[in-house]
Amino acid sequence: MSTRESRLEDTGIRLSEATAADFFALLKPRVMALAVFTAFVGLMTAPGAMNPVIAVIAIAAIAIGAGAAGALNMWYDADIDALMSRTAKRPVPTGRVTPGEALGFGLVLSALSVMTLGVLVGWLAASLLAFTIFFYVVIYTMWLKRSTPQNIVIGGAAGALPPVIGWAAATGAVGIESSILFLIIFLWTPPHFWALALFKVGDYAAAGIPMMPNVAGEASTRRQIFAYALILAPIGVLPWPFGFASGFYGAVATALGIGFIWHAWKVLAAPDKEMRPAKALFAFSIAYLFAIFATLLADTIVARAVGSF
Repeated sequence: MSTRESRLEDTGIRLSEATAADFFALLKPRVMALAVFTAFVGLMTAPGAMNPVIAVIAIAAIAIGAGAAGALNMWYDADIDALMSRTAKRPVPTGRVTPGEALGFGLVLSALSVMTLGVLVGWLAASLLAFTIFFYVVIYTMWLKRSTPQNIVIGGAAGALPPVIGWAAATGAVGIESSILFLIIFLWTPPHFWALALFKVGDYAAAGIPMMPNVAGEASTRRQIFAYALILAPIGVLPWPFGFASGFYGAVATALGIGFIWHAWKVLAAPDKEMRPAKALFAFSIAYLFAIFATLLADTIVARAVGSF
């Protein structure tokens, strides 16, 4: 240990041992990537042309805001993250990043993302981004997550807002089209996370989180997953009849919706303690959401290319 390090320890000052990779992990990169992708689709499917530089700035600001929300979530949830196998190796519970560092990092990124989006793109989009961060951190993380089995139902609104923010960045408004994209993600969230909760029920019990299987039981959770699948499937097709997607998108969305219902039925019909159908649904749900938005994006690009001839 150097003389300087010894003096710092004597004064109670701790040199951060966090690496760039640790701070990147605080951003919840997989969750951030999904938010960025759906926001990009919202921006691209919006009517009109957007300056490419402004579009890149908008997506970058949304990405930073999503990462900021993840960092603040990890700061607050460090105590329960340490108790669950899925989250125990995150930077804060392992001590690689201190709670203060995570909090400061998240707050700075939150302010940076909102101000950048507001000044350079538009204040409606910036306001929606600020609300999303607030909703995810305060309403979901600090309140709902630890108090009600409906946590992921209500809290899912935060994850469903990125395409609305992208649409608002491109148009300066919120239309019925972006509301449909919101609904798709909002209705997708409960069966996605409840499938995870079914085979991670022990983790949530150890952490004291009232996820649906822990509170209402596995049978009730399976029924609710199937009910949400029945609602989600037709909602996923709506961009076609509402005129901002083609029949090709409609056919793909219909097939994906039938697949979601089939996987949910397998979960519903599975014997007690049989978790393979839940794991299969969890994996399929990720593919479903990506495929829905990827198909909508491709559909939009092709329609614009054809229309330009």
